[in-house]
Amino acid sequence: MIDIKNLSFNYGQKQMLFDQLNLSLPAGHIYGLLGKNGAGKSTLIKMITGLLFPKTGQIEVIDHVPQNRRPDFLQEVYLVTEEFQLPDMSLKRYLNLYSSFYPRFNHENFEQYIQEFQLSMDDKLNAISYGQKKKFLLSFGLATNCRLLLLDEPTNGLDIPSKSQFRKVVASAIHEERSFVISTHQVRDMEHLIDPIIILDEGQIVFFEDFESITQKISMGKTKELPDEGVIYAESTFGQYTIVTENDGENEGNFNLELLFNAVTQNKEKFYQIFNS
Repeated sequence: MIDIKNLSFNYGQKQMLFDQLNLSLPAGHIYGLLGKNGAGKSTLIKMITGLLFPKTGQIEVIDHVPQNRRPDFLQEVYLVTEEFQLPDMSLKRYLNLYSSFYPRFNHENFEQYIQEFQLSMDDKLNAISYGQKKKFLLSFGLATNCRLLLLDEPTNGLDIPSKSQFRKVVASAIHEERSFVISTHQVRDMEHLIDPIIILDEGQIVFFEDFESITQKISMGKTKELPDEGVIYAESTFGQYTIVTENDGENEGNFNLELLFNAVTQNKEKFYQIFNS
């Protein structure tokens, strides 16, 4: 679905943000694109949708070159950005104007989603909160039934119950011909939803693994005393250590996405060795 080859990009005269980046994403998954602030997550999302152009290299998305912005490409891709502006109109008016751009738009699904998020068709987009606007855009994007949905920091502005609802509706909307790419640094919000997990750091993909592979090759747990050997990464909290070690093969162990992210970004070479041996 997404194929990126030898991608290079920088802003103006600044140092290269991406240098010979390669990434291939087949259909049928909810990909988690994780990274620190400034790692290039939003930039990569914009290049996938054709809003930014690579300096060198190639991007192909659903058999299209995104920067051409062809109508048959745009009707299959929907992007929810972290920052956005919405017109001064009701949800119903917006729906009537823009749903026709998406041939498989499902009105019943849309109404179901906004009910789940406690929105009304009569709500005015300029009168609701940032979090409610985000819920509306998520509902609209899911209801388009487009093949590729890209969400940039989708849980920013959502309260705790809404984050739970978000995970529920996203999980229910995926199928084998559709893919979601969720870009975030709020890793706790995405646990048990995203799979595979992609970690972007210093302009490179430093980790790209599915849940099964992760739990087979590493273990996570807590201990009161830090072992002398075998620890890949450790965090000290409340008088004990949370550690990451290589899996001894006896069990899959616990999983903590935030711990995994911290471990990978602090010890990239070790994780490369473990997952490429």
